[in-house]
Amino acid sequence: MSTAREHTILGPDDGPAAEVINPRGAAPICLVCEHASAFIPATLGDLGVAPEHRQSHAAWDIGGRDLATALSQRLDAPLVASRVSRLVYDCNRPPNAPGAIPEKSEVVEVPGNVGLSDTARAARATEVYDPFRTLLKTTLDGFAEPPVLVTIHSFTPVWFGQPREVELGLLHDSDDRLARAMLAEAPDGLDARLNAPYSVTDGVTHTLREHAIPRGVQNVMIEVRNDLVSDAAGVARFAGILDTMLTRALATQGVT
Repeated sequence: MSTAREHTILGPDDGPAAEVINPRGAAPICLVCEHASAFIPATLGDLGVAPEHRQSHAAWDIGGRDLATALSQRLDAPLVASRVSRLVYDCNRPPNAPGAIPEKSEVVEVPGNVGLSDTARAARATEVYDPFRTLLKTTLDGFAEPPVLVTIHSFTPVWFGQPREVELGLLHDSDDRLARAMLAEAPDGLDARLNAPYSVTDGVTHTLREHAIPRGVQNVMIEVRNDLVSDAAGVARFAGILDTMLTRALATQGVT
């Protein structure tokens, strides 16, 4: 018979499943990076994933953490970031979503996620998703006034063999105020689009639905093509672009 102990995910030396960077940030903005890490706990081995894929987009959002951290510094805003790979658990998906513990990511097979028992799946949610969710809620509750919620992601230039020309996506769920305001501030020459390369129909707005929509706070999901933020220069460039776009957009919405 399986026991909860058999399915413990994070070991004593692994640290927490999520963290807050710049917790004393003074801006009325909460940044989130659900796919900030490619870390797979030793208890899970390598999940059967080939070495070349363990640092790929399948495992995390390449450049996402660096971009989110740079933006946190520029804005002086707290950042809630996952410390565990989305191959273990995707913190932008609820436990009942098939993609929360993916058996395959695009063309990358994840044998260690195939045929998991209900107990094993519950352990992933309990040890990875629940702490992330709780930390984000606690961080949001800690603001003196309800903050703006901004999630930071990156996406691949090619998906299932199809090139993606879009460079910056501004995604929204039922509240499109901030996404549209930011789009209006996009610099000339940047291919910025609304709800691209994903939209609400792809199930990617879980964090917005879970933490922003019920609070009535303005929110946006930012997606940057990862070849544009794969080095320090690219990260610095986009941190500047997003800082300006977000600051100007919030000013038009009466948020300073």
